[in-house]
Amino acid sequence: MTQNVVPLFKTPDKAPAAAPPALEPVTDLPDATSGTPVARPVPVWLRTGRAARAVATHERTRAAGRGVVRHGSYVLGGTRIVAKRAWDGRTAARYERMIRAAEAAGNYEAAAEWEQRGAAFRAARHKRRMDLISSPERIAKNAAYGAGGTIGGLIVIGVALAMATKDPADVVTPLMALVDLVHFLVTLVTVLWGPLVAVGPWAALAGMWAVGRHRQAAPNWALPAQARSGEGEPITPSIVVKALRDLGVPALRNAIKEMGDAGASMLGPITIAGCGIEVDVTLPSGVSTNEVQSKRRKLAENLSRHEHEVFITIPTAARTVRLWVADSGALDEPIGPSPLVTDETMTADYAKGRAPWGQDLRGDAAALSLYQRHVLVTGLSNQGKTAALRALALWLALDRSVQFWIADLKGIGDWAMFDGIAKVLIEGPSDDHVIQATEMVEDAVEEMNRRIEARRKDPTIVFEPLIVLVDEAQLAFMCPVVGEDKRPYGGSKATSRYFMAVRKIHNQGRAVDVLMWQGTQDPTDQNLPKLVREGAHTRASLVLGTESQARMALGDKAVDGGAAPNLLRQGLDKGTLVVASDGIPIPAGQASITVRTHFIDDEPAAGIAARAKALRDGVTTLRVIDHTEERDPLADVAAVIGDTPRLRTDEVLKRLHALDTAVYREWNNGRLKRLLEEHGEEPKKSHGVMVVRRDDVSRALAHRDTDGSASTAD
Repeated sequence: MTQNVVPLFKTPDKAPAAAPPALEPVTDLPDATSGTPVARPVPVWLRTGRAARAVATHERTRAAGRGVVRHGSYVLGGTRIVAKRAWDGRTAARYERMIRAAEAAGNYEAAAEWEQRGAAFRAARHKRRMDLISSPERIAKNAAYGAGGTIGGLIVIGVALAMATKDPADVVTPLMALVDLVHFLVTLVTVLWGPLVAVGPWAALAGMWAVGRHRQAAPNWALPAQARSGEGEPITPSIVVKALRDLGVPALRNAIKEMGDAGASMLGPITIAGCGIEVDVTLPSGVSTNEVQSKRRKLAENLSRHEHEVFITIPTAARTVRLWVADSGALDEPIGPSPLVTDETMTADYAKGRAPWGQDLRGDAAALSLYQRHVLVTGLSNQGKTAALRALALWLALDRSVQFWIADLKGIGDWAMFDGIAKVLIEGPSDDHVIQATEMVEDAVEEMNRRIEARRKDPTIVFEPLIVLVDEAQLAFMCPVVGEDKRPYGGSKATSRYFMAVRKIHNQGRAVDVLMWQGTQDPTDQNLPKLVREGAHTRASLVLGTESQARMALGDKAVDGGAAPNLLRQGLDKGTLVVASDGIPIPAGQASITVRTHFIDDEPAAGIAARAKALRDGVTTLRVIDHTEERDPLADVAAVIGDTPRLRTDEVLKRLHALDTAVYREWNNGRLKRLLEEHGEEPKKSHGVMVVRRDDVSRALAHRDTDGSASTAD
């Protein structure tokens, strides 16, 4: 059978030998019988190369290669470590290294101490070597004495045995037993020596491998994935020193290199601190603390932690930084419930107590003093601002002497539990509610001025604390409404009513215990003017978007000192505040502290509020509502009197004004008297002061309802 061969190239007959022409790739060849194109066979060398490449780049091959390198490095690294330990044990290398480390750290006292220890080691080593020279003579002499004593003792035993058995041959029986024992031991060693010689090197190799594996003595790329990431790895002195060495500070890196493995001499004891560890690092000469502080992110990554899990503070010792390193993931775990919830016997003390606000990063309780301090809490929306502010107010409500005037410009019931605690409670987001909140703050300014005047007349007088609280205060600053006097309610100019009222309280309120608390979100110069935010003694911020907002919230000093609410994680760090205040203990050298606040939900908050109400004498809350609805003056008078048997007429007018300024702005004693007279009642005197009696108003209401008549406001 013949086979047709199709030539790929055709050359002329009798053509001189020449290089073949350039070949074009041919993918398909025609079949000789059918003419159908067939695929050109792939050359063997190409198939082999592709297969070799696939095998070489396969993940299993790479894993196997990493395994070979890893375990080989374990053996080599373990051998190096054991050899170094043996060298350190036989020589004074350890003491020399510690001397260099102490000198590099500038601790010359420690260097002198290590030098003395090295000298003592050398003296002891010299004595051992001198003793070794004379030891052969002593060993031989002692061996002769031992052998003679042993043989003599065995002969004595043999004589006693022969006398007992009456057989003279038993005299040498103990000696022969010893000879048999020696023979057995020689035989045993002869049998085991071969296997021991064969297994011994492998056992030593396994020991070296175990040491290297324990110390992870392999290139980082060859280590297992969990070891390469290092996440969750316990912090050890060597890890801290390596992280500092690789920080990118040349003076620090060079100093640690000179220290050798003794770089850990920079470190104080590593101690458990809350959900992490704490260690003081004494920096070498030529390295400043701010060089380390400015590299917080890189230090955290070198320690296999996230940036928010490492904090750097400055203790009192010179040239020292204190590192707090969280356990991996620990800051993502919630903290326990508030003591306000768990301890139903807890009370508050405005002047001397501290509000249990949460925990610092070390896990210690973070408590805030509120005595004569204006408060500002800010942050992005839905990050826990109202909850953090409300927790402070709930604690302070347990001091029955403290009064509250509250404007909740969100108006969804976050502060509803203060009905019966606060004397004024405004709830709602409309411009009308902003107007009422502004007038509430202006009333607080009048109260402040009254107290200042009374203090001027009697310096010994003591006033009950008044907390004027506005939540979602950005609505007040951004309110576009202009009043009848052509003054805007919002804004940051001298004509702004809300702005100026807050400024006046910030300027003078502290002296007479009239305090301004504000909660606001997403601060800007428009919704949180500079003069207002700088008037707060306690400034706290949840997560923010930018560093410029962080400076608005906490001030330049706190941010320059390391405060960074903009580095908190939105959604993940809810309730975590960066606080700048003299009312909370802050580590020396720091301008702020990070607090993870206790979250008090609405139901337990209502329970705390109920305990606060039980401490108070029936406070009647004026729940201010929209003034566009029709008022019932007689019912409003009954509401503002509440459970009080009688109330001064000027106090009744003041409460009516706070209830609805637009309706009762022009009311005076005469108008109040006419209202009561229309229903058959009138104000009476009590101890020389005009008062309105609760029973009179109740009787007037009952009489009016019986007659089916009602009076409306002018």
